[in-house]
Amino acid sequence: MPSNIEQKIEQLREELRVHNYNYYVLDNPTISDYEFDVKLKELEILEEENPHLFDPNSPTQRVGGQITKNFETVVHKNRMYSLDNSYSKEDLLDWEKRIQKLLGTDDINYTCELKYDGASINLTYEDSKLVRAVTRGDGFQGDDVTTNIKTIKSVPLILNEKNIDSFEIRGEIILPLDGFKKMNEERIEAGEDPYSNPRNTASGSLKLQDSAEVARRPLDCLLYHVVSDKNIKPTHFETLEYARKLGFKIPKAIEVCNSIEEVFDFIEKWNTKRFELPYETDGIVVKVNSLEQQDELGYTAKSPRWAIAYKFKAAQGSTVLNEITYQVGRTGAITPVANLEPVQLAGTIVKRASLHNADQIEKLDIRVGDTVFVEKGGEIIPKIVGVDLSKRPLNSIPTEYITRCPDCDTLLVRNEGDAKHYCPNEYGCPTQITGRIQHYISRKAMDIDGLGAETIELLFKEGLIHNYADLYELKEDQIIPLERMAEKSAQNIVLGIQKSKEIPFEKVLFALGIRYVGETVAKKLAKHFKSIDNLLNATFEQLISVDEIGDKIAESVINFSNNLVNIQLIERLKSYGVQLEISEKDLQHLTNILQGKTFVVSGVFTEFSRNDLKKSIEDNGGKVASSISKKTDYLVAGDKMGPSKRTKAESLGVPIISEIEYLKMIS
Repeated sequence: MPSNIEQKIEQLREELRVHNYNYYVLDNPTISDYEFDVKLKELEILEEENPHLFDPNSPTQRVGGQITKNFETVVHKNRMYSLDNSYSKEDLLDWEKRIQKLLGTDDINYTCELKYDGASINLTYEDSKLVRAVTRGDGFQGDDVTTNIKTIKSVPLILNEKNIDSFEIRGEIILPLDGFKKMNEERIEAGEDPYSNPRNTASGSLKLQDSAEVARRPLDCLLYHVVSDKNIKPTHFETLEYARKLGFKIPKAIEVCNSIEEVFDFIEKWNTKRFELPYETDGIVVKVNSLEQQDELGYTAKSPRWAIAYKFKAAQGSTVLNEITYQVGRTGAITPVANLEPVQLAGTIVKRASLHNADQIEKLDIRVGDTVFVEKGGEIIPKIVGVDLSKRPLNSIPTEYITRCPDCDTLLVRNEGDAKHYCPNEYGCPTQITGRIQHYISRKAMDIDGLGAETIELLFKEGLIHNYADLYELKEDQIIPLERMAEKSAQNIVLGIQKSKEIPFEKVLFALGIRYVGETVAKKLAKHFKSIDNLLNATFEQLISVDEIGDKIAESVINFSNNLVNIQLIERLKSYGVQLEISEKDLQHLTNILQGKTFVVSGVFTEFSRNDLKKSIEDNGGKVASSISKKTDYLVAGDKMGPSKRTKAESLGVPIISEIEYLKMIS
């Protein structure tokens, strides 16, 4: 007989699985995030106290933490075929004629699904439990990435039906556009290059060695094909509906079409509606719905005969490449840019396109004077996808990638594994110098009124500043003679610089521009180490012991602290009175009472200004979000709050509290 403890653990596991399914698959949460977290914490404690009851498929195992140095290669039990592509209605009509001829009938209906742009995955379940997740690889074999896949909340670890002996299902691991945008904002903020597109980022995430890092990424899993030795249901559509009941996230944009004309209608609808989707799709997959007919049609050497992909046309045009210029980023990264004859794409005029790096230019053999094909698909940033060689000028010269920095003439470097070339002249390259100062004065950093990017460049050009510490020695009479400056402007600049001495330590730390230390990381480091001296004297082990601080950030902080120029700048900032430690007053207010909780603040308050309320939440360990989502724990509502936020909070079951109720939470 199981003990009471064992029964309680199993009860909690089952409850959490149901709530996880409601939240991530059905998009219909039945309890708040806070209630879910309380149950999860209770289960974690019970499992820690009873290690003999460990279950690798417990909901507590989704946070990751396992390190995989080498991914085992696994042969697929059933080959993962690729799909034939079509690009026109004529192609689809030809495909229909072929399958009608093979089946000897025109009594065929189809399912139409969106073609998801992600990384293909094959999930295997035995005794209703997830036992293996394998990438597509070459179709015959792929990599075992089970540990990483288990961190994705929409992948069920245990099915909703018991005693299912063997079950394979296939789908796509995707990165929703909002999540991709947020990841790139954080990378740019930390001085890193943004990821190029959601698909590659999703695919790369599956091969990360640290599953805890995978768990932090907002990956999702959309399933579309069940593989079984015997047909579970008569049709593909019914099989997917059954899979949905088992706990899988089957997209709702799937329809049964009784004729090829209905297929065309589906394509027409989604050709425009696809831009409203939260993830990328590049086409439609059309499948014969009857599984008996699928079995009869079988496969070619490469593809199933019973399915075909219709690819949407990306917005594409051709234009002349006038010039390739090179931009230097704040961190020294070099980005080549194609300057184009203006061309209209997807309703906008495109004049420039990123060429990414030297490899891209060499791969496409892009040259000045070429007529190039420019494409704008689901992404906002246009890209060059090819060259019209028939229009290449006779005197065309291959592009030679620059070897020296366009701003300071320093020899560029490209370290092993880096996608881009870098200018190593960190403290002598004008663009890197002004970029760091512009970052220092920015709104989320020191927020210095009266100063902008153009003024910083002007002050640097005139030799008045060479680093952000020089700002504190500026005098009004130095600024007034400058172009477009007057006495009032000079006064505002000097006043704004002096006022920045009141900016709290966490923002100063972000302003310093330490690579990989973005706004969120700066807050964590400031709260943990309390002062710049403690931080810069910290060991590698002390740094990585801080929540969400990994090896890369720790190494960057140590590199910064080992540079004499940086230490001298820090000492100067101290002498000017810049806040480089948390004040005693602020220390009294810092707690972890709200750790792990996310708040949205809306309306007008009497006890706080809105910014002070947000700061109070963060000072007590909570997070502040700008919009309400399923991950919001509380909406703090003030007077004159918009009705739309209240309606959304109520629809998602997010608790709505007043500022008085909030004060009780932290008291």
